[in-house]
Amino acid sequence: MFQHFKNIDTVFKHIKLFSYLLIAANVATMCFCIYKSYQVVDRAQNRVHILYNGKVLEALSADRKTNLPVELRDHIKTFHEDFFTLVPDDKQIQATITKALYLADGSAKTAYDNLREAGYYNNLVSANINQQVQVDSIRLDMNSYPYSFTCFATEKLVRATSTVTRRLVTQGKVSDLKIETDQNPHGFLIQGWEILQNQDEPEKSNQP
Repeated sequence: MFQHFKNIDTVFKHIKLFSYLLIAANVATMCFCIYKSYQVVDRAQNRVHILYNGKVLEALSADRKTNLPVELRDHIKTFHEDFFTLVPDDKQIQATITKALYLADGSAKTAYDNLREAGYYNNLVSANINQQVQVDSIRLDMNSYPYSFTCFATEKLVRATSTVTRRLVTQGKVSDLKIETDQNPHGFLIQGWEILQNQDEPEKSNQP
């Protein structure tokens, strides 16, 4: 009789242990499935499909931090191109300068006001000079915030008979506004901007 009860107790313990193991296995399986599901959803959210020339192409989205240096350089490049690329037309000069001022703080406005008061833009118009700028390189310091930069560019003043080439070097810092607008698509702001060098190089004649 006692042996019979002992056998029943042993069987009950085995069943109980098997039930615990089965529950643990089910819980582990559910957790694994949930984890994999989140992975699949995350990968799906990072995939973007675009329509190009009637074809559906797949692209991958990336964290902004990954592309931060690229976005900063593009913001700095766009500012310099808008500020320095000018044609001999008052309205066009005002339009491009206004675009540039959306990307920087009052330091850029101060530089513009100084140039305007010195008659710089009037000289461009009266002498029929096209001013062009090409950004050669941008050196960024990503170790501290706001991010410091030095911009190296080539500036050309094109006249009917000659071209004056200048070496342009500027510096400043860039902060993140945490908001993007139509006038400032990257959402950055250039601060403390100043021109370090704007020196003429040997003049080149346009005549054959």
